[in-house]
This record gives sequence, structure tokens and C-alpha cells, in this order.
Amino acid sequence: MLLVKAQPPTILDRSLRWPHLVLLLGVAAVVLPTMFDVARLTWTTEQGGHAPIIVATGGWLFYRELKTARARLRPGKLWIAAPALCVSLICYVVARITGILEIEGVAMYATLISAFYALAGGALLRATWFPILYLAAALPPPDTVVSVITQPLKIAISDSAVSLLHALGYPIASSGVTIQIANYELLVAAACAGLNSIITLSAICLFYVYLRHRSDLMAFLIVGVLIVPVAVFSNFVRVLALVLITYYFGEAAAQGFLHDFAGLTLFLVALLSIIGLDSVFTRLRVRGAKS
Repeated sequence: MLLVKAQPPTILDRSLRWPHLVLLLGVAAVVLPTMFDVARLTWTTEQGGHAPIIVATGGWLFYRELKTARARLRPGKLWIAAPALCVSLICYVVARITGILEIEGVAMYATLISAFYALAGGALLRATWFPILYLAAALPPPDTVVSVITQPLKIAISDSAVSLLHALGYPIASSGVTIQIANYELLVAAACAGLNSIITLSAICLFYVYLRHRSDLMAFLIVGVLIVPVAVFSNFVRVLALVLITYYFGEAAAQGFLHDFAGLTLFLVALLSIIGLDSVFTRLRVRGAKS
């Protein structure tokens, strides 16, 4: 007599019934219009240019964490899920009517998380906390928050770049929001526009740190703290490159660099910097353990 070992039930086997299908269709009706507007209005700009990378890597990580923790699947408590869904849907409808995309995105995401809790429960929600937070970085942040964070950094980065190039003998000076090198003028806002992507840039670096140190909380926190200075340093390199390209090749070449390669430069410098710092930290930690 042959004995066939029963396979554990999958998430689809245990959760997708008619009420759940209706819930998923409702969530799709909320998510798809908003994400279409987000992709159309923000992902085509320099500020949101990294967002598709976040969606692709975050979706993969969420699926991976979901498979690992699927044994924790338990339907959420109705008295928690129902009010959360109602409140988030009301906020979504109001934001959709008023056309405030940032609030609409937050309300949409709250609806998505509430629906996920209703289907999968709190244990699975906690097990997938990082990809859930990571995917939120693909949504556009409020412009006022971005301005408050980036304005002092823009001034500091531009002043540092001007001071460095002046010390190296370049004919450069700054006045207010203008950088002048030789016969060319650059606006600080344009030169430091990459700071608008600091949130998505930090999220991508944090994704690498999570994969490397997800089981080591101390290493995750230490390397994670380095992400913000790495993002600022990447923007500093970008400003230097933009100013030097303007000086040697003219304003037209600099504008081409700004639109075509600035985002890629930011991404590569930030990722290589965090990988290098992580390698140094790992080596120092190993030497400390040996000694």
C-alpha cells in the first residue's frame, strides 16, 4: 500500500473563498487607478525614477517572505479589520475626489494593508513587515515634507561643492541659489534636484542591508544608519559631476547629463558606497571577534 504524504495547504487553498475574492476585487478597484496615476505623474520624474525598482524588488521580497511564513496564516479579527477598512476607504474617497495624490496613495496603502490583515491575520502581517514598509517608498511623499528635509541639505551640498572646487583652483563662486563657474550659471535647485529622490534611494540601500543582515539586528541597525549619509554623499558626487561637466563641455551637455544619467549615477554611487561600508564593517567585526 502506497502512502502519499499530504502537502501543506497553500495560501490560495486556505484563504480564497467567495468573500475573499470579493474583497480582493474591491482592493484591485482601489489600487489600480491610484497606481496608474502615481506611475504616470511621479515615476516619470527624477524624484520617482527609482520607484519601479522598489516595486519589482519589494514584490519579489514580499512573495519570498510570504512563502516562508505561510504557516502563520490565520484570518484577521473582524472587529479590527472592518473599522480599519472603513476608515481607510473613506479617506481614499475624499482624497480621490479632491485630487491630492499623496494622501490618496497613503489611504490606498492603508486599505491594502487592512485587506491583507483581514485575509492573512496579524502574525503574517508582522512576518512581512519589511517588504510592506519598503514598498511604501514607491509612493510619492508630500512635497512640503520633501522641501523641509532637502532645502538645508541643498544649500550645504552646494556650498561644500563650491568650496572644494574653489580650493582646487576652479573659477567658481556661489551667490544665494546660484552657482557660477567660468561663464556658466547653475541654479542650486537644479544641481541638487537629486535630493528629491533621497527617500527612494535610501529605501533601495536599505533593501540590500536587509538581505545581508536580516538575522542580525545589531548589524542591520548599524549599517542602516549609514544609509542617509551615503545618500547625501551620492548627491554631493552628482553636484560635482554636474558642475564639472558644465565647465568642460558646456551647459547643453550638463542638461543632457541631468536628464539622462543623473538618476543612474545617484543609484550606482549610493549602492557601491553602502556595499563598501558594509564590507568594512563586516571585516572590522570579524577582527574584533577574533581578537
